[in-house]
Amino acid sequence: MTFRDGTLVDWHEWGETAFETADRTGTPVLCSLTAPWCEWCDRMDERVYSDPKLAANVGDSFVPVRVDVDRHPRIRERYNMGGFPTTVFLTPDGEVLSGATYLGPDGLRQVLDSVRATWDAKGASAGRIPRSLRGGDRPAGEVTAGIEAHMVEQVAAAFDGEFGGWGTDAKFPLSETIEFALKRDRDRGTRTLEAVRTHLFDTYDGGFYRFAETRRWGDPHREKLIDENAALLRAFTTGYLYTGEESYRGTAERTVEYLTTTGWTGEAFAASQAAGDYYALEPTEREEAEPPYVDPTVLADRNGMAAAALFGFAAVTDHEGAARYAERALEYVLETLADDGRVRHFEGADSETGLLVDHARLLAGLTAAAQVTGPDGWLGPARSIAEEAIDRLAAADGSFSDGSPEGAGLLDRPLYPIGTNAEMAHALLDLAALTGEARYGDAATDALSAFAGAYDRMGVEAAGYAAACARAHYDPLVVRTPPSGTDLHRAALRIADHEKVVVPEDREDAVAVRAGEPTAPAETPEELLERAGDGPTR
Repeated sequence: MTFRDGTLVDWHEWGETAFETADRTGTPVLCSLTAPWCEWCDRMDERVYSDPKLAANVGDSFVPVRVDVDRHPRIRERYNMGGFPTTVFLTPDGEVLSGATYLGPDGLRQVLDSVRATWDAKGASAGRIPRSLRGGDRPAGEVTAGIEAHMVEQVAAAFDGEFGGWGTDAKFPLSETIEFALKRDRDRGTRTLEAVRTHLFDTYDGGFYRFAETRRWGDPHREKLIDENAALLRAFTTGYLYTGEESYRGTAERTVEYLTTTGWTGEAFAASQAAGDYYALEPTEREEAEPPYVDPTVLADRNGMAAAALFGFAAVTDHEGAARYAERALEYVLETLADDGRVRHFEGADSETGLLVDHARLLAGLTAAAQVTGPDGWLGPARSIAEEAIDRLAAADGSFSDGSPEGAGLLDRPLYPIGTNAEMAHALLDLAALTGEARYGDAATDALSAFAGAYDRMGVEAAGYAAACARAHYDPLVVRTPPSGTDLHRAALRIADHEKVVVPEDREDAVAVRAGEPTAPAETPEELLERAGDGPTR
């Protein structure tokens, strides 16, 4: 298997065959986790795996396996050592011997010798299973108002008052934390939007870089991932919804342009665009240069996220192109990757089916479509995808595993990611409001409850979970309107609450429902605004 040009290692594909070879030969596995967008992965291939002696050493002493982490998210979540490339050494049973991120030639030589010595001395007994895969009960508890209140405190406590964002080391955009703050701590949310726009937005080609290495947002890693751009599109749209700040709308619109041009395959959204020296060029120099590689793989989860974000932007701006591209992406994914509610990650022989991340994010895209364009054509697939996830992935305590517990290595051990459980809960709460079927809301609450006993130990990275808990506890604002495209429907979409659910129906007036209590019917946008009580429409 050749993954990149220049490597001299004879890579095996991830699977039972590679681990059976390791078991038969009494040899550990060297697993290289990489991605098409990863600049340091390219460097390691060029400087390390292209070295004939190192490549021979790897092939003689290990079973080398190469994994594209975008295509295989369950492997990524079990074996990521903190960034990419990850080099992780495994027993023939898939247990972890050692691991690191980028290694230069000398570093890899030392690690190869060290792991081989450990293996010769201890064999498979030196392997360990990551804590998240050791089983045991999740920290269940009640979904209460205290979860949201705790996160409000965390957003304030961890905020970097000097440079914006959260933390004192590398700065990630933390889009869900921004959105949580915009509703509950407006100043910190907008200050972070300003920092992200200033330091991570590509003002020439559009799109956002992945993160910055320093507290001051310096030394950005210039990869552009479609899911992260979708998340930031949603954050800037939310910022515009709450503030009316035109610069937020402009940044969001440029991101829409990036997604629907560079990020568009002709049928749906691509997976990512790589980093490179191109981004250090002046604009006039870029015009003559070749842009970095775009991975054209259509991933179900990233297309669901992109569609949801584009529908969100269209909802508050009437941007017809955004909605049109979102619809085309969903239609393509439903046609090629979904079958009776079961979703494939991508179109390929080695694609997994039934991953939680695909079901959660595609469901979010479908519920967004139903709110913005009307339920016809969207709620049927949404129900099927939700039912499949509930039937196949929900554990006894209500939490969702990341996929069916089967496969090579530690893939046969279930993993219950809190972040993706929160995404599924958000989508199920939307679906409950759109369909009137309480069981979807119950499933969302059950999933959130499975982690609620540990809420007081959660940091700002879990803001999406806290937001989902707040929606489940209080019930989201639900606005029932006439069909899509009417003035009342458009006004409802612009109510300044990004966690609301808009339900287009066959009716002539609009009703806002809070905690199960409907307001008096509204016959004009102004009356609806007054009934909803959430500030101006855009």
